[in-house]
Amino acid sequence: MFSAHPAHIRALLRSCDVEIGGPAAVVRKLRRPTTTQLVLGFGAIYLIWGSTYLGIRYAVETIPPLLMMGIRHLSAGILVYSWTRARGAEAPRKKEWAFAAAAGALLFLGGHGVLAWAEQKVASGLAALLCATLPLWTVLIARFDGTERKLSLKTIAGILVGFAGVALLIGPDLLSQRLNWLAAGAVLSSSLLWAIGTAYTRKVSLPSSKVLSAGLQMMSGGALLLLMAVSTGEAGRLRAANVTALSVLALVYLTIFGSIVAFTVYTWLVGVSSPSMVSTYAYVNPVVAVFLGWMAAGEVLGIRTLIATAVILAGVALVSRRRKLEQETKSEPPAFDQEAWEAAGD
Repeated sequence: MFSAHPAHIRALLRSCDVEIGGPAAVVRKLRRPTTTQLVLGFGAIYLIWGSTYLGIRYAVETIPPLLMMGIRHLSAGILVYSWTRARGAEAPRKKEWAFAAAAGALLFLGGHGVLAWAEQKVASGLAALLCATLPLWTVLIARFDGTERKLSLKTIAGILVGFAGVALLIGPDLLSQRLNWLAAGAVLSSSLLWAIGTAYTRKVSLPSSKVLSAGLQMMSGGALLLLMAVSTGEAGRLRAANVTALSVLALVYLTIFGSIVAFTVYTWLVGVSSPSMVSTYAYVNPVVAVFLGWMAAGEVLGIRTLIATAVILAGVALVSRRRKLEQETKSEPPAFDQEAWEAAGD
């Protein structure tokens, strides 16, 4: 009987994704994402989600927050799902719908919904600072569930440096303000729920199409947000005559770019990059928001902002450098002993 060399098999498994089954029992090799694809992916969630701070600010001026978030994600989910199915994607199975609904509840109802409620009671700057704890939650969960078996000192240092940079960016003056502890706790819990939801999507059976998976999660989360808006009476407070064109345009931008584009890219990145690296957007988004506020809304940009930006980018560099070294190590298969391979077949 022929027996393959185990070291060679392990090398093959590390170098590609193997899909066995389906109509033709096909074995398919998937290429690793290129550096350019990763840069574009991270650039998308860094820049687009950073700009959503300003978009949300304009949208909630005349549209209640939970209702706005529900419309945003449900409409985005329907569009993404319909487009993907029209292009030939297989219909999701019942268990995939169930897993996607649970993920949508954690990410959108728990993450965005709770945050939207809390931002009515805490300053947006303080909310951004508390949301910057996301990488800390992400790393703890990844370490607990085995996604990242060992965290290097560079990774830990990068996370702490990034958080320190956000604290410097927001400024110490916010800490002296009277704090609504319930709302502050809600912001922290929203960050934790987003980290749990992201980890959950790595472990459960979702559609193989990342775009279809993103659509299911957005639809589920958006529907739950609308139900919450109705049950809390928020939807009844909407006055269509008072909704401004600026709020409508902001909602359209959040739907197309913030949800359809950025969340689909984020879903892809979750599958191809490490949890600690993906979570760095929580540090970079406030920087983008501050610079965009300076460019578009005439907000003040001081020396503290520039220093904080440099500190945050240093933290991201530490985490991403560790990820790059990991990929280089994994791309080198162990030495293959041709004689042992031939002997195994005798």
